[in-house]
Amino acid sequence: MTTSPRIFGIAGWKNSGKTGLAVRLVEEFTRRGYRISTIKHAHHDFDIDKVGADSYRHREAGAHEVVIVSGTRYAIMHELRGAAEPSFDEILSRIGPCDLVLIEGYKREPVPKIEARRLASAQREPLAPTDPHIRAIAADHPVEDSELPVFDLDDTVAIADFIAVVTALPPPA
Repeated sequence: MTTSPRIFGIAGWKNSGKTGLAVRLVEEFTRRGYRISTIKHAHHDFDIDKVGADSYRHREAGAHEVVIVSGTRYAIMHELRGAAEPSFDEILSRIGPCDLVLIEGYKREPVPKIEARRLASAQREPLAPTDPHIRAIAADHPVEDSELPVFDLDDTVAIADFIAVVTALPPPA
């Protein structure tokens, strides 16, 4: 485990298979013995606590940060209260030590990434031609118009192997 983790992104349009791929990759890398963290970017308002819960009430009362702690996990909710969304680097600096950070979303960040593509996605304009940081494509259909490596969207082991090579991920400690 390093203090400066390797970073790899999963980019794609809505319903392109990003979340499913991210979950499978976390499972695969964890199975291999790595400590994985994830960052997910949402383009909409979201909430992680329930209406009426104590943490919700603290946040609604105006708390800047609410920390929930138990014997099994803790979470920190930070309210922006009109401030600008934090930069990718600010969020990354808050991640604890790990071997690899998988990024879902943040498709315009200059990090190595794989583009997820599914025929069921409403928006299917390829990202790879205009993003030099996309190193491969994972699709549920044949892709013939790219010189990048192409993986089956469900071939998690091969995609994890590729990410390990691209990020120079050392064997787990």
